[in-house]
Amino acid sequence: MSKNMSSIAVIGMQWGDEGKGKVIDLLSENAQHIARAQGGNNAGHTIVAEGKEFRFHLVPSGILYPHTKCYIGGGTVIDPASLLAEIEGLKKHGVPNVKRLYISPYAHIVFPYHKLIDQLSEKQKGGSAVGTTGKGIGPCYTDKVSRCGIRLADMLNPEIFRVKLQAAVLQKNRELEKLYNHPPLEWESIYKTYSDFALELASHVAPVEELLYQAAKRGEKILFEGAQGALLDITFGTYPFVTSSCTLSGGIAAGLGLGPTKIEHTIGVTKVYTTRVGNGPMPTELNGDELSRFPDHSASREVGTTTGRKRRIGWFDAFLLRHTLCLNGADSLALTKLDILDDLDEIKICTGYKKCKTFPATLEELQHAQPIYEVHPGWKKSTRDVKIYDDLPHNARAYIRRIEELCEVPVSLISVGPEREKTLWLDRFFNE
Repeated sequence: MSKNMSSIAVIGMQWGDEGKGKVIDLLSENAQHIARAQGGNNAGHTIVAEGKEFRFHLVPSGILYPHTKCYIGGGTVIDPASLLAEIEGLKKHGVPNVKRLYISPYAHIVFPYHKLIDQLSEKQKGGSAVGTTGKGIGPCYTDKVSRCGIRLADMLNPEIFRVKLQAAVLQKNRELEKLYNHPPLEWESIYKTYSDFALELASHVAPVEELLYQAAKRGEKILFEGAQGALLDITFGTYPFVTSSCTLSGGIAAGLGLGPTKIEHTIGVTKVYTTRVGNGPMPTELNGDELSRFPDHSASREVGTTTGRKRRIGWFDAFLLRHTLCLNGADSLALTKLDILDDLDEIKICTGYKKCKTFPATLEELQHAQPIYEVHPGWKKSTRDVKIYDDLPHNARAYIRRIEELCEVPVSLISVGPEREKTLWLDRFFNE
């Protein structure tokens, strides 16, 4: 591994919630630039730093380090009220960010009608609902692809914004009335509210694409922050139970307007077991008896940062990981939440699905997939206070080595708790 690498992408290898926030936070200490490429405030990172818990939704979590510059790329979608609340919350925690947060004018804006349609659509689907966050992300991306969306650049120009918003609300009101029997919205109040948002955000708007290009040319250290997880990708995820953007490493380049050659190393983040929020197939999901042996959702920190929903829990799925490693070209793995397995008598690893040579492409195949398991002995010792890899219990090290063998990718770090210091480094990044 190159010790002089200057750009690293951090990508989730499962269905999101893998612990990317902590990995990004750790790497941000030595990075100069941290950039978010896709998604909206439907994503969430939780960071525990200096005894405080920070919850991030759109602002790159590297903002906690005062030396960093942080970027929100054109591939994102922005709910201005949520973003401004997040910025205000950071200020209250004493995080200086006004001059260090840059937003691309190409980013699309989430409006009240997006959130309303998101929620009404999910309700109408009933039992086949995707289980979205209801934050309007999907409908906003739909407008983007349909070429009728409104971007931050448009919102900053009062006259352009007025014309585009009037047309958009007229169109959305037809949809609300005819499809959902919902009363029409008034465009004037939305215009006033969002014009005020535009004034507040204006100082953050900058040519993000050019700034990152120049930083890369200078060889400065850039950290690319992935959101959600590989199996939530709009193209290659467990469709239709996915998000509305490209969550793979390739989405980093597309969402930031940056050439893919500028990403030198990709770290795939995965828990040492599997979790999922919302609906959709999950082959290794635990049954009642096995689930009862795990710590409860509160103790295992398995409650969604954004949704507040309990995550579904399953055994580690190496067959799934080999698939997502292929999709992302990950160079190394960051394993998180090893400590959650400390008290288990035995631990299973899924090595494949019966009658499946490759990862299933259809929902129907995945719903009927039957995992093939290996059973490994637990270590029955706390790993929370371990400082170096060699001091881990023997069975814990054997479990990690087996993950490396099955995935054919080296492990670069292991997390044994949410705090920054609860990290075992097997390799270092951004070193001179």
